[in-house]
Amino acid sequence: MAEIPSNSVHLMVTSPPYYNAPFDYPDLFKDYGEFVQLMRDFAKELYRVLAKGRIAAFVTDDMLVKSIKYPVVADITKVMVESDFRYRDRIVWRKPEGYIRISRRSGVVLQHPYPMYFYPDNIQESIIIFQKGKFDYRYIKKLSQTVRDASKIDTKEYQASKWYLTVWDVTNVLPLEGRLEEGIAAFPEEIPRRLIKLFTFVGETVLDPFLGSGTTTKVAKELGRNSYGYEIDLELRDIILEKVGYNQRTLTNERIEVLVREDARKLRNFLQERVRKQRSVTKKA
Repeated sequence: MAEIPSNSVHLMVTSPPYYNAPFDYPDLFKDYGEFVQLMRDFAKELYRVLAKGRIAAFVTDDMLVKSIKYPVVADITKVMVESDFRYRDRIVWRKPEGYIRISRRSGVVLQHPYPMYFYPDNIQESIIIFQKGKFDYRYIKKLSQTVRDASKIDTKEYQASKWYLTVWDVTNVLPLEGRLEEGIAAFPEEIPRRLIKLFTFVGETVLDPFLGSGTTTKVAKELGRNSYGYEIDLELRDIILEKVGYNQRTLTNERIEVLVREDARKLRNFLQERVRKQRSVTKKA
């Protein structure tokens, strides 16, 4: 992330590619070691760009790939702690019980009602939160009254939606045909909205290094924050620009700059074709 000055980011919110997820990123990584090494390399650069005392939040989950369960949450936590970040909190994002993404694994017990056949259905992901050192609360007093007022957390919303708990009930983005993010593993806007409100002030800068369809940048823009977003898949460019309103005329001084680096790749069609093959095999099985 050479484009970003050191110590200039006030919050990082992202959802890294789910390691070789069968219906999102099949065989994107050659093995789990490659995924973990990507996280190590990223953590080092994140430490450089993140301002002292500020927050990095990952929306992620352990992955079941070809009958092997990979401890993604534990390994990202280990990588971040080894990179000198403080482990601050873990929030469980709980999805509605009526929607299960891959399969009803618990149904195996109905077919074989004996011990050792149990596998639970997963309706949660983790939001793991890290901090670069300690925050100096004297910083808040140096902000203008206008910024403090504009950044004030709505305590009625905070209480009504139970932000104060370590479990957040948020409906996930459903894989409906025709939606802008069709075929993309997008997280709901409510998650970055809460994190941005809880950990940044108006006018500060948010980073999403695995931008996907552009959700974090869209929400940051709506909340009066600046943002950086990185997405390696060039085929998502038009979707991101549409989501953030790149072609819409505004009466503000908003500016969106797009840079295409040499390391950009075209992945979406390739991954969707692999997903189609994966679903075909699943149906036959």
